[in-house]
Amino acid sequence: MRPFAAAIMLSILGATPALAQETPFAGVTITAIGGVDHDRIDTQFVYGGQLGYDWQRGATVFGIEAEVTGIAASERCYAPVAAPGATDRLCGKADRDLYIGGRVGRAVGDTTLLYVKAGYANARSTYAYEDGGTGAGNYNGSDTRSGVRVGVGTEKIIGNMLIKAEYRYSNYADGYSRHQGMAGVGFRF
Repeated sequence: MRPFAAAIMLSILGATPALAQETPFAGVTITAIGGVDHDRIDTQFVYGGQLGYDWQRGATVFGIEAEVTGIAASERCYAPVAAPGATDRLCGKADRDLYIGGRVGRAVGDTTLLYVKAGYANARSTYAYEDGGTGAGNYNGSDTRSGVRVGVGTEKIIGNMLIKAEYRYSNYADGYSRHQGMAGVGFRF
């Protein structure tokens, strides 16, 4: 994975095709995003929104962005005790994911941007344990994990609209990680 990410970063930052002198990659962006989220257990649909601001100097674009996403999935339940007749259940659900970070990219042509991104990610999940008997051992709560997110993407400008596609990897505390393939449609102001 590391050699692949390094090759993409070098190709983006060292791109030498004919670059436009003036490109429309500066200003505020508001983007609706959706895609596929894969963690250790399964693959689910993720949705949310981004708010960002980009600065452009020549063909190089620098930006900051904040994001909130949620998982469109129901609670997943498991029987943690493998004994015959046991009715205990452990249920959990990925809740929300917050991100704040930066990106740097290169404009290729008049309307295409290739970029890399990195920043802070914070994911919350909820859980409940049902003891299957009297209920005296039941409990529930939530868990919040902080970590880092890195990614690569491309963005295309069409008037004041933008469309984007990106891959990102998030690594949180306790060895929890996510791979996401995202697409977005938004506006630049």
